[in-house]
Amino acid sequence: MGITVVGLGPGDGRFLTREAWQVLAEAGTVYLRTKRHPAVADLPGSVTLVSFDAIYETAVNFESVYAQIVAELLRLAEAGPVVYAVPGHPHVGESTVTALETAAQAAGVPVRIVPGLSFVEPMLTAVGYDGLDGLQLFDAVEMLAFHYPPLNPDVPLLLGQVYSRLVASDLKLVLTAVYPEEHPVHLIHAAGLAGQSVEQVPLYAIDHSEQISHLTSLYVPALPYKASLPALAETVAVLRSPDGCPWDREQTPQSMRADFLEEAGEVLEALDTYDDEGLQEELGDMFYHLVMQTQMASEEEIFRLSDVIAGIEAKLKRRHPHVWGDWEAADTAAVLRNWEKIKQDEKGGQPASLLDNIPVALPALARSQKIQHKVAKVGFDWPNVAGVYEKLQEELAELRAAVTPAERQAELGDILFVLVNLARWLDVDAESALREANLRFARRFQAVEQLAAARQIDLKQLDLAALDALWEEVKTTLRASGLEEDA
Repeated sequence: MGITVVGLGPGDGRFLTREAWQVLAEAGTVYLRTKRHPAVADLPGSVTLVSFDAIYETAVNFESVYAQIVAELLRLAEAGPVVYAVPGHPHVGESTVTALETAAQAAGVPVRIVPGLSFVEPMLTAVGYDGLDGLQLFDAVEMLAFHYPPLNPDVPLLLGQVYSRLVASDLKLVLTAVYPEEHPVHLIHAAGLAGQSVEQVPLYAIDHSEQISHLTSLYVPALPYKASLPALAETVAVLRSPDGCPWDREQTPQSMRADFLEEAGEVLEALDTYDDEGLQEELGDMFYHLVMQTQMASEEEIFRLSDVIAGIEAKLKRRHPHVWGDWEAADTAAVLRNWEKIKQDEKGGQPASLLDNIPVALPALARSQKIQHKVAKVGFDWPNVAGVYEKLQEELAELRAAVTPAERQAELGDILFVLVNLARWLDVDAESALREANLRFARRFQAVEQLAAARQIDLKQLDLAALDALWEEVKTTLRASGLEEDA
């Protein structure tokens, strides 16, 4: 009793190993995963061939196909030795073999593997690449399950089983999450056979090929520039090394704090101004700071970059049980309630104060928003927005009546606090509203300066009425040009 799995190689009979030929020649019957393989025509004529192709025609999915093949092989093995032949190498792209080994071990059935040349070697020969220089190997069909594929664009990629234009069409949508649409790739057809052909096309056109068949694979060269997180981590590690940059080597987690806050502000500025190119650059600067902090922590053996990524990846899945679990969330409000509950459970229950865990280092407006949002959850709030307007008038009166600098500062702080609460009632982010107001004022004032310069007017010599006239003229011009909405 037992099952021998034979690899048929990637092409016709020329690729069969001597051991594979001997095992096949001595077998009375050979069970084939599929007859759709060039080597089948070259197998010993004395052998009876039985394929499982019929299962593919009736099964609802590949998992069902594999399960039925495994079950049938184990059933046959009860009566005596079984020889099962698969394309290529049994451990390269052969899900039935992996499933068979697991099931056979549980059933106490021995499995012998007779290796064969895989599809990888002729593919690498076709494109002239040494696999030991770095290579990613994936099943194209399995890659389709990802929204963002687990790929490193700094390393070449080889995808097997691009067996139809439909698979190629879906595959390019997944790959363009990592690679530019114009990135040149290679479709390799019938690698190692007499009819081998290699098409070089841009990624977006891989589903246009008329040659795609069950013998097609896709080779994606590395990008011509470094574009992976490991590459950035290596760059930062070099900067921190003895042969790196003196400035980077001198930094500490605390010394980087101010620059980190500045970069965060520049990200917000790019968002506020809808500057896509600027946002890309500023996010890169933020990545540098994040990797720099993890590099310094790694040097002290506190934690590694992989620990940081593993932590947030696990946290996101843990706190989204409605996506990766069996919880239900009908709307955003339910998601937020679930999030808070899971967060409390993780931290050992309800904190001593509702205001715990609100960072003191947050910008004042942002922290005020979080404080008022928290206390409103327990009813510490006005019943309607009218109460907020009344409170604002009360605080304005108190500011007018304030005498000392300390009183004025306190009353002005109260007004700002009430304004933040008003923003919450109006569903406006106070921090963003003030940033946009700053940008709007700066844009208008700079336009006033330009207008005055064009007319050779000295702003310092104008009275308030003249300045206001220029201001209103600029507002009208900006609105007419579409650079600004009414505000």
